[in-house]
Amino acid sequence: MSYTLVIGTRNWSSWSLRPWLALKASGAPFEEIVLPLRRPISEALIREHSPSGRVPVLKISGAGGEVVFDSLAICETLAERHPEAALWPKDASARALARSYSAEMHSGFLALREALSMDFARILPTPHLNQTVRDEIARIQSAWSAALARYRAAGPFLFGHFTIADCMYAPVVSRFLTYGIDMPDDVKAYAGHVMAIPSMQAWLKGAQEEIADGLPDQWQVEMQRNAR
Repeated sequence: MSYTLVIGTRNWSSWSLRPWLALKASGAPFEEIVLPLRRPISEALIREHSPSGRVPVLKISGAGGEVVFDSLAICETLAERHPEAALWPKDASARALARSYSAEMHSGFLALREALSMDFARILPTPHLNQTVRDEIARIQSAWSAALARYRAAGPFLFGHFTIADCMYAPVVSRFLTYGIDMPDDVKAYAGHVMAIPSMQAWLKGAQEEIADGLPDQWQVEMQRNAR
């Protein structure tokens, strides 16, 4: 059995980052395929790998040859296959809450996603935030604070050790830093711990290399040219 994870442009693809972090946390070796986003050819390239037409996609070789094509589903699959990695908290009540946090991120916070799109390796001005976005930011930060207070004795992450819940919110951490969103001290400390893990630093390096090569900007120009 082996894994191949198909992801999109690192600087932009928040949904790719989530299972990539989970795979890193699992300790399982994997190959990756990085597809450019926001180009005229992007959809065709993605559909070569993804039945949903979206990234990320986890390909599992071996008996059955499974293809998992949703971020949270990939994380759940990894948790099942690698219980030793404890990608969910072992305590049942903590695990239920971690799943609730993760599902809320998976299905919610649409206004925040639109207003603060992921631009992982950049620092950008804070845009105008309407009340809906401010309410979503407040909800996320209050949820983080509650989990951090409840499980702080077990470690610096939401449920003590690093779990899928942290994977699901890692792109939000990056958004808060990119756009200079105010954070209370406990949330700011949590953001620092998330950004400091080796896998986040590796993702940051990849996003910085994309920018240094001019790739995201070039892809955006191509999209604008083809839209004329």
